[in-house]
Amino acid sequence: MESAIRMQTERRESLLSPFAARSSGAIRRFGRKPEDIRTPYSRDADRIIHTRAYTRYIDKTQVFYLVENDHITHRVIHVQLVSKIARTIGRCLRLNEDLIEAIAVGHDIGHIPYGHFGETCLSELCEKNGIGKFFHNVQSVRFLDRIEDCDLTVQVLDGVLCHNGEADDVRIAPERCESFEAFDQKVEGNAGGKRSRSPMTLEGCVVKFADTIAYIGRDIQDAREVGLINEDMPIPDICGEVLGQNNGQIINTLIYDLLENSDAEETGFISYSQDVEKALINLRAFSRTNIYDNPALITEREKIRQMFATLFFAGLRDLEQDNRRASIFTDFIDSGYVSKTYLGSATPAELVRDFIAGMTDRYFARRYEECVLPRKVVGKF
Repeated sequence: MESAIRMQTERRESLLSPFAARSSGAIRRFGRKPEDIRTPYSRDADRIIHTRAYTRYIDKTQVFYLVENDHITHRVIHVQLVSKIARTIGRCLRLNEDLIEAIAVGHDIGHIPYGHFGETCLSELCEKNGIGKFFHNVQSVRFLDRIEDCDLTVQVLDGVLCHNGEADDVRIAPERCESFEAFDQKVEGNAGGKRSRSPMTLEGCVVKFADTIAYIGRDIQDAREVGLINEDMPIPDICGEVLGQNNGQIINTLIYDLLENSDAEETGFISYSQDVEKALINLRAFSRTNIYDNPALITEREKIRQMFATLFFAGLRDLEQDNRRASIFTDFIDSGYVSKTYLGSATPAELVRDFIAGMTDRYFARRYEECVLPRKVVGKF
């Protein structure tokens, strides 16, 4: 049975592009390969979806933290959009859709409460406590490779690590990374602040571009939904003329442009045209001014920075006092889902960092309230 399934997979993958990743090339750190009908990359996607970290996507902010609206994008929607867009591109280029899906569903697991500003706050605390800067792409790998120990293929982990930094890419081609030793060096470089290099697979390159396609128009749509920008506020002329006026048109234009300017047959690269890249640069600048740095969104930032500091030092105190009733023990260290190998090697500051990084926005707020509000006294007087 196993042999027949493997032969069927090989026949199907023989129709893929010369640059597509094959199941036969999948590499795992520990080589744990249960026999079933799934390809290695399909199995990886399932492993990611069944993690605790993936479950917490549901209440992690994409852009609009502190905004109460059920129709704006959270991480759980964003990763689905990335997966769908990337698989559409991959199908047209004859790439491995199983690998694309696995990278896409796992790429943002390392994002923390309150979006990119939360990442800035946590990074400051990590540096002050001697464990280096915080980067969500590195944290995504940390969750999947160490904290929950999913034993994913290096192809998936590499795509997750290298998904960010797409804002400066016009054309990218895969860079070889043939072993976990080389991959670990790549992670170490990212953790030290080096810009992510290209993924090792063309599928990873596709996800990197799909990340932008999924959020660039959607953020404008969400900003209009919550009234951050007016419905009648036009995007810059060059953007509207080249990309379109709404999210659907922008997605359509970007996908078609990639398909027309990428090569998965002879050279192996993913690329936008120069006109589209110029329009994207202008659209990002528009969004930075009118959305991401909008005064209505940033007025509460110092309060959020203080919240992170309070929770970070509370976690360190609970560890020092071995307060087993504290949430860092009950909900993280002693929860049963965290790898014992990781627990045996992580420092107190690293444990606190990873506990906070895994929080949803709602859970983060509850833990903060527990730290600063007096507890009710239960009893008869």
